Amino acid sequence: MDPTIYLLTITILSILLLLVLVMKLKVHAFISLLLASCFVGLAAGMPFMELIGSLQKGMGDILGFITIVVGLGAILGKLLEVSGGAQTMAHYLIRGFGEKRTSWALMLTGFIVSIPVFLDVGFIILIPLVYALAHKAGKSLLHFAVPLLAGMAVTHAFIPPTPGPVAVAEIINAPLGWMILFGVLVGLPCAILAGPVFGGYISKKIFVPVPQHIEFKDEKESVASKADFFMIAFIIILPLFLILIATSSDMLLDMGYFDPENTLVELAQFVGHPFIALTFATLIASYFLGFRKGFKAKQLLEFSDKALAPAGLIIVITGAGGMFKEILVQSGAGEALAEVFIAYNVAPIVMAYLIAVIIRVIQGSATVAMVTAAGMVAPIIMDMDISDPQKALIGIAIAAGSCILSHVNDSGFWLVKKYLDISEKETLQSWTVLETIISLTGFVLVLIVSLMIA
Repeated sequence: MDPTIYLLTITILSILLLLVLVMKLKVHAFISLLLASCFVGLAAGMPFMELIGSLQKGMGDILGFITIVVGLGAILGKLLEVSGGAQTMAHYLIRGFGEKRTSWALMLTGFIVSIPVFLDVGFIILIPLVYALAHKAGKSLLHFAVPLLAGMAVTHAFIPPTPGPVAVAEIINAPLGWMILFGVLVGLPCAILAGPVFGGYISKKIFVPVPQHIEFKDEKESVASKADFFMIAFIIILPLFLILIATSSDMLLDMGYFDPENTLVELAQFVGHPFIALTFATLIASYFLGFRKGFKAKQLLEFSDKALAPAGLIIVITGAGGMFKEILVQSGAGEALAEVFIAYNVAPIVMAYLIAVIIRVIQGSATVAMVTAAGMVAPIIMDMDISDPQKALIGIAIAAGSCILSHVNDSGFWLVKKYLDISEKETLQSWTVLETIISLTGFVLVLIVSLMIA
């Protein structure tokens, strides 16, 4: 058999093995990715110890970066959660937008809050507000829930420092600054279309009442001060701004506007590195959302411990994605994939999206879809002359593909069904369509932007 065809075959078989392990045998995604990586390496004829070394290198290379970013991001999100920052931002934005544009305020709330807070946590925190708004307005719960979910889903998939896009950026070597810039540029139109626009439509088709078990107490509406709102917005946006400053300085450096040893450039690159940017934001949050809110040092330590527990799961799955990528590179399977796609003139950005779509639909987990797709794409684009902005667009394409057609094999599907107290059919009509709108709109916008970016 031709070596290229053979390597391509074992790569396809490794994906099938991964899907069988995750779906049919219910093996954890981390173990499944590890076994799929071993299968590729051994089938490609890699010596045993070389295989072990590649697994170790793949895991170590990605965890050296993502562990710090995801860990700091998780702690920052936990502080926002326990301090009531998410509710403060939501209440203030709703008052600012006005009653008629509440759905837009909820979309923007979800978009901002989900930057440091995991989607499921943010939704659980803010769903009481959705209940209250629907009860007061007498409208379908979907009128308010869909925009909130759309904003959260977009940020969760597209914008670092949420774990998925951070993992993709590290695996395919795309600068986080470009990922943030394109994530916002592409994500906002997706959130608008899937949120207020689709939410306004579907809420007229399906009336979902507030669940009967929800009780409303006659309490004064919590007052969100302008100072609190701006402080929370500052804490969330600060790391993104610093990272973008570092990316901009790198661009100006490449264009010859600054000397490489310029002190200001070095300072911008230092404070804009994700490690430092997130450290600054976390320290500021610890003071203003922690100590200033009356929490003791021991309580902040407990919050950090709780935040890192779910982050650890994401970190090991991402590390397994790094192992899979490294085995594809070292075995030559990635090169074989590249030859096939080049022969058929398939653009890397299209290939990245399609791979993520296939894996997402079959096995359900967006995180697994993202890290697996990134692992397959990385060795293909490694030797291509692709600029940093184009790599970031490929990363956003992967993120878009990982959103599509959320259904019964996705935990997010059941989370939405449970808290909105709707049937499986209604969840498919609302949440699944919402996610698909984000995916398709995001991919179209990525293609349009890629035509303008060299």
